[in-house]
Amino acid sequence: MFDHPRIFFLVSFIILWISAQAGASWRRRGGLKEEEREDFGVVQAATLTLLGLIIGFSFSMATTRYDLRKTYEEAEANAIGTEYVRAGLVPGPNAATVRTLLRKYLDLRISFYRTRDTRELQQINADTTQIQNQMWSAVQDPAVAQPSPVIALTVAGMNDVLNSQGYTQAAWWNRIPPAAWDLMMAIGISCNVLIGYGARTAGVKSGLLFILPLVVSISFLLIADIDSPRGGFIHIAPQNLVALRQSLPN
Repeated sequence: MFDHPRIFFLVSFIILWISAQAGASWRRRGGLKEEEREDFGVVQAATLTLLGLIIGFSFSMATTRYDLRKTYEEAEANAIGTEYVRAGLVPGPNAATVRTLLRKYLDLRISFYRTRDTRELQQINADTTQIQNQMWSAVQDPAVAQPSPVIALTVAGMNDVLNSQGYTQAAWWNRIPPAAWDLMMAIGISCNVLIGYGARTAGVKSGLLFILPLVVSISFLLIADIDSPRGGFIHIAPQNLVALRQSLPN
């Protein structure tokens, strides 16, 4: 569900709104006495503060992971571009082979960032693995046949290309833990129950119990959207990879 922020928004809003209505229903069965309202207000304020802190902490986690994915996209473009230049150091026809494979690999990396289809992503990952093996063989064979510092530089560059893809994949897998989402939802439900239980009759009739579930659900939507690499509205654009591809010959 976290990969579909809009659905998560609707589900969380309904759950939180029902929680607020449940609190209001309990209040009607036995409301707060005036001497109890002050102590209740302290508990309510503390719970709302905790919810705000948890949401802020989760938003920080999501933005940090988003920035990390952007950083690795830039690192991938730099690694591929550097290796494309170094490929000219490979002796014989292997230089042209390496550059051809790098262009195909670059197209696959751009598709990796742009695709939203699960089946297409699986095919992209399979093709990426195949191209990686071919690129490594293209630099490994001349390095074994004619070892030299120049060839070693090319091999090191290819190693950076392969490593950068692994770092990117790890960053895309690094998401907010489900336990953190469970905690946020539990605290959100508790806050809405308390808001409903502490509301006066006028507040219930005026629709004020609609506000907190909406605000909290929007916060969840934003966090889930930033944390989801492929779902929602906010995505990592492969602008550095696209710029590199445009600078290379077809």
